[in-house]
Amino acid sequence: MELREFFDIDAVSLDVRGETKDDILKELIALLKLDDKSEGILFKMLKRRENLGSTGIGRGIAIPHCRSLVVNKLRVAFGRRADGVEYNAIDNQPVHNFFLIVAPPLEVSNQYLPVLGKLAQFAKDPEITRRLAELNSPEEFLSLLEEKAK
Repeated sequence: MELREFFDIDAVSLDVRGETKDDILKELIALLKLDDKSEGILFKMLKRRENLGSTGIGRGIAIPHCRSLVVNKLRVAFGRRADGVEYNAIDNQPVHNFFLIVAPPLEVSNQYLPVLGKLAQFAKDPEITRRLAELNSPEEFLSLLEEKAK
């Protein structure tokens, strides 16, 4: 399983503008191009998940994730905010890079947890944080995934 295969170039934004966790979540959800009702439901699900514990895993990275009926297959998105936002991350540092994962409650392929695990592993590499900050295009992001997220 390659992480790259789950990312669509249209679901990558290197210029996320939200100034709060909620704003960021809404922008990430918008990258999935769902209808308004589905976006609202997904936002509530992600907020519920964040209330259990922040998905800010440290090193300027957050991986908000949940299961929801608004998608019929695993969906992912990536957003970057250069100056970071307060996200209640585990290391109490601002978050700059956001990987959104949404999967249906029942998925035959059972990819949700493996993708979550692979993204967390990918994000642990100190070089990745630096390289994410240097990206100039969504294509470069996808190339980085192909190179480093094996």
